Amino acid sequence: MSTQLLGVIGWSGSGKTTLLEYVIAQLVATGTSVNVIKHSHHDIVLEPAHKDSARLRMAGANEVLLASPYRVSLITELRQQPEPSLSDLLPRLAAADLTLVEGYKWEPIPKLEIHRPGLGKPALYSSDLRVVAVAADTPAPEDLRAGIVWLDLNRPEQILKWLQLALAEKLFSASL
Repeated sequence: MSTQLLGVIGWSGSGKTTLLEYVIAQLVATGTSVNVIKHSHHDIVLEPAHKDSARLRMAGANEVLLASPYRVSLITELRQQPEPSLSDLLPRLAAADLTLVEGYKWEPIPKLEIHRPGLGKPALYSSDLRVVAVAADTPAPEDLRAGIVWLDLNRPEQILKWLQLALAEKLFSASL
């Protein structure tokens, strides 16, 4: 199974996570398998410092794989090594129909921008030719670049329908 990739970009507070929660739940309910890679600029604390897995990692283990009957987590300490690229991370995921990539604005993959002009932040689609669709809470501007699909952020079912059609037509990259 070769996964399709779709970046989901937008400023903090635009509603990316809320939309993704809805879209993922609906896709999974129809049998579509979905992975997510989320980029963060912040340190990530995944377990309390007193837990065994954290203690072993802090003792110097490069990777700690924590397994339970409910989930598996692999924690890798970079220890001054460069952050892995998206192309380095993708092969670490299990096969899926769709991998949603939140963040990684700079990567050359098709993107859906979540845009709320009320946040006072500039639109990203005007300077990123890889943005194929915009979900916004305002009507499309008259000077919208040809080829961009404009979606109503307040109608998540419309965004889901667009995404399902795009997946069926295999419009998203299968790799970087």
